[in-house]
Parts: sequence; structure tokens; C-alpha cells
Amino acid sequence: MPDGASHSQPEVIVTRSGAVRPGGRTARVREAVREATLAELAEKGYDRMTVEGVALRAGVHKTTVYRRWGSVEGLAADALDLAGAEPWPVPDTGTIEGDLRELTRLVLDGFADPEMGPVSTAFIRASARDPVVARALRAFFAARHEQSALLVTRAVERDELPEGIDAADLIRTAVAPLYYRLFVSGEPVDEQVADRAAAAALAAARAGVFRPR
Repeated sequence: MPDGASHSQPEVIVTRSGAVRPGGRTARVREAVREATLAELAEKGYDRMTVEGVALRAGVHKTTVYRRWGSVEGLAADALDLAGAEPWPVPDTGTIEGDLRELTRLVLDGFADPEMGPVSTAFIRASARDPVVARALRAFFAARHEQSALLVTRAVERDELPEGIDAADLIRTAVAPLYYRLFVSGEPVDEQVADRAAAAALAAARAGVFRPR
């Protein structure tokens, strides 16, 4: 550079999912608090999580956390907001059948993960009684459905599905049996269940169930 001038490189943050975000002190604090929130949820669950515990784990003064997030509800909602903005590993097996099967298995594996499974469970249980978390969780799922719509777009381009499919409804139908067993009936969930849910959703899509009337 002329005259020996130099420019500092913009700071970035690499999250636990591998996503990269612009850095800076505000972003660093937000990410530290998000990571602490997830860790507290995994260790203690939503009912026992506190603002003080998150602040201590994040290395941030509790008054800062109270001022910016207000409550455990605000912490959980912001963590979901950040997660929804991150890319999701949408399957690409070459067929819609394979993609849907991998998608349902991805959901299954997420809840079975010893680190993130308890966090996901805590979010869903919290949303059942807290409207702030419920709104954030709906937005999170909407973002996931939007990313997953690529499965349907590719399938239509390959002439595997008819045009006009409501991608979000197809994705919801594929994963719904897993959530029902996990959070309603308490029945066992395994890969056979996941594969059967994917196959049922695909059969419905091919029958035109998800096309506008």
C-alpha cells in the first residue's frame, strides 16, 4: 500500500455451526451470550436457566445482559434468531426420495445429539408456555422451511414432482411424525420411523396433496 499505510481487517466470528459473521465488540458479546445460553440450556434446562448464570458463563456483566436481553425469554429468543440466520446442511442426494429421507434423519440425529439435543428439546418445551420463545421458534422453523424448499425446487426441475408444490407443507409433513413421537406420544423414534415419514410425505406430494386448490 502507498506510504506504508495499512488497513485493519474486519473482525469475524465463527460460530459452533461453522457460520461466519461480521465481528466487532457488539457481535462478540452477542455471540458469547448466545453460546452461554445454549450451554446453560443443555446443562440446566429452560426452567433452571438464569440471566446471572448466562452472564457468568459468557464473561459479561449481568447488568449488560439484563439491559440488552431483559430476561431468560429474551436470551432464548435471541439465540433462536441467530440460529435461524445460519445455513442448514440441506441434503442433496440426487433424488427427492433420498433428500427427504436424509432430511428426516437429520432431524432425528439432531435430537439424539448429546450436546444440541437437550437444547432443542428445551426450546420446544419452553415455547409451549412462553409466547416470546414461541414466536422466536416459529420464525426459526420458517427459516428452516425456506432453506429446505431447495429440495422441492430441485425435484421439480428433475420432473420428480409436479409444479406448484407448497414446499413448506411438504417439509412439515415429512418431519411432523418425529415431533409427534418425541413431544406428544413419547413413542420410540428411530431411522425406520424417519424413513417411513419421508416416504409418506413424498407419496402425498406425488398425489398432489400439497398443490394449491
